[in-house]
Amino acid sequence: MTRTLHDSLRGLGLDKLIERAAQDIPDARDRLDYVARMSEKAAQRVLNATDAAGPLQQQIDDGARELSTEWQALLESGQLPDSLRELTEKTTRYLDKTHMSAMETKGHLMDIMMAQDFQDLTGQVIKKVTGIAQNLEQQLVQLLIDYAPTEFKRELDSGLLNGPQINPEGNSEVVADQGQVDDLLESLGF
Repeated sequence: MTRTLHDSLRGLGLDKLIERAAQDIPDARDRLDYVARMSEKAAQRVLNATDAAGPLQQQIDDGARELSTEWQALLESGQLPDSLRELTEKTTRYLDKTHMSAMETKGHLMDIMMAQDFQDLTGQVIKKVTGIAQNLEQQLVQLLIDYAPTEFKRELDSGLLNGPQINPEGNSEVVADQGQVDDLLESLGF
């Protein structure tokens, strides 16, 4: 029955697909991990820059309001010569616009900070997909081992989830690198 299943997989070309999937999954998992790390790093940079820009905007806003108030008080006091009145009014209007622009910029900075929630959500999705890929990889390797001819099959005490081997050298029962995995798959006819 094992040989029939193996021959059927080979006849349908599925053995090569399974072998390729077993090889491609670690690469895909590594790429997803890379995307998650880079997007988290970028999100942290954006959040840090936004945090740093907030107080600067507040200083601009506070300064503009204070100067505007002082110029406005000077204008209303009537102590300015007519030659400075026009410049004072222009400066006051500019300072008022600066105040409004600073407030608007602070709002945009808050929007940028709130938009970073995508990173948390995408990070969760990527971690879940990575877990699924790892589980699929383990199942594919187990499928290859389960349906291997008996002369190539090895006994495993407790399945594939034994954890990493601390000292794989000298132990013929341990597959330590991708080359050995490829050799195992080739010996199984895949």
